[in-house]
Amino acid sequence: MSTDVVTRRSVLIGDAAALFGLAPSTVRWWESRGVLVPPARDGGKRLYGDADLRRIGAAYLCCVVGRMPLDRAAAVTSGTAEHSAWQRVVGDHLALLERQIGQLEAAREYLRHLLLCEDDDIAECRLLEGELSAHTPRGRVHDPDLVTAARAARGDGRRREERAPDHDEIRGGRSARDEDPRGSHARDENPGEGPARDENPRGGPRPSRDETQAPCPDCRGPVPRAPRGRPRTYCSRACRQRAYRRRHRAGRA
Repeated sequence: MSTDVVTRRSVLIGDAAALFGLAPSTVRWWESRGVLVPPARDGGKRLYGDADLRRIGAAYLCCVVGRMPLDRAAAVTSGTAEHSAWQRVVGDHLALLERQIGQLEAAREYLRHLLLCEDDDIAECRLLEGELSAHTPRGRVHDPDLVTAARAARGDGRRREERAPDHDEIRGGRSARDEDPRGSHARDENPGEGPARDENPRGGPRPSRDETQAPCPDCRGPVPRAPRGRPRTYCSRACRQRAYRRRHRAGRA
């Protein structure tokens, strides 16, 4: 088949990305992460036919609409997994979303309740104590006086720490953080034992800006590093506009 015929039945990466409002870099990123199968090439240029475009659309549905991480989306869209395997991945992600939706609905209901407060200072609200007992760990301590309850909570934590296993038991398969009932706060409460968690020892490695750059919240692709100024949130103007439209529609709903 001649090159002219191939070109007439396919498009370059810019056109393929534009069809779904994506940046070409997003399509390349999805290919590098296994979400998309790399297309045929002609003269070093990617050529996308009908099947390739359909696969990009499926990737958009999973990554953008379905909010799936790239590794999960790859199991669905790459065409390499059996039906039962990728269906299981979809089911697991759906269960995760349902848990998150439940948490968000609970947050919404509480914030709606909070709007009913008539006090200028929320700390003076007469209903606050009941809310603390119902929605925070303060409810584990039944003493009505907050100062007394705070002392009791700290003392209970110390008693649990004294019952923690020794070093040999921890090395047997459990980490020190798992055994410390105070969790990550233990470091903050004992500054003399070593540097705080967010501090780097002198001469220690520090993560580069690229290593800490979050993926694009819309397409989950890489976000190019800004040459100057604040770090970018979205990888392209198209992703930023889509996110804006979704927020605008949600605000009108």
